[in-house]
Amino acid sequence: MPAQDFSPGLAIQGFTPPLRLADFKLIAFDMDSTLINIECVDEIGDAVGKKEEIAAITEAAMRGEIADYKESLRRRVALLKGVTVADMEMIFTQRLQLNPGAEKLVQACKAAGLKTLLVSGGFTFFTDRIRDKLGIDYTRSNVLEVRSGANCGELTGRMVDQPWGDICDGAEKRKMLLETCAQLGISPRQAIAMGDGANDLPMMGEAGLSVAYHAKPKVREHANVAINAGGLDRLLEVMA
Repeated sequence: MPAQDFSPGLAIQGFTPPLRLADFKLIAFDMDSTLINIECVDEIGDAVGKKEEIAAITEAAMRGEIADYKESLRRRVALLKGVTVADMEMIFTQRLQLNPGAEKLVQACKAAGLKTLLVSGGFTFFTDRIRDKLGIDYTRSNVLEVRSGANCGELTGRMVDQPWGDICDGAEKRKMLLETCAQLGISPRQAIAMGDGANDLPMMGEAGLSVAYHAKPKVREHANVAINAGGLDRLLEVMA
């Protein structure tokens, strides 16, 4: 069944509102272009004059046109070699903003008793700060390798393997959602998953409620809720 317009800029399919927010126990967020206004990898690339080249790869990956997300991310990160930690600090302080309604939605979810999860194909340099700013309970994202010794404080163009694996892609987002549900002793049907790109579809497919935020067409098509105008807190319009 095609999505139905619930109100201007808000489409729904597969359920009849209102749902009770308190019936859910976990909400999982993508970060780049969902919780925040930028794609961090693209902005980091701007520091070495490669934003357009990197952004073209990002856009294709988010539309689902690149089958191997991990390889697409490795290609983009390789182009970041030589970017400094100071460059990334500038991006965080001057370019990165929470998307409208982010704080309101997270606060409403926490007040209703939900735990919060941030799963991102982006980088801990940014996800850790967003976690702390919003008081998010769990995170998973990628670690950029920083050169030590000569030219210390510069990116090497590689990522660092972590205990859980190498890269947080769509499969890893799904795995983290399921692991967090198991840790909390809840069903994935008691989770909400929110994202904008093709790499969010695996976790959105497991959740009881999937939400597309200003998303790519493929993601809007599969989501229970598509927020096409306005802020993240528009999800609360279908909640009691």
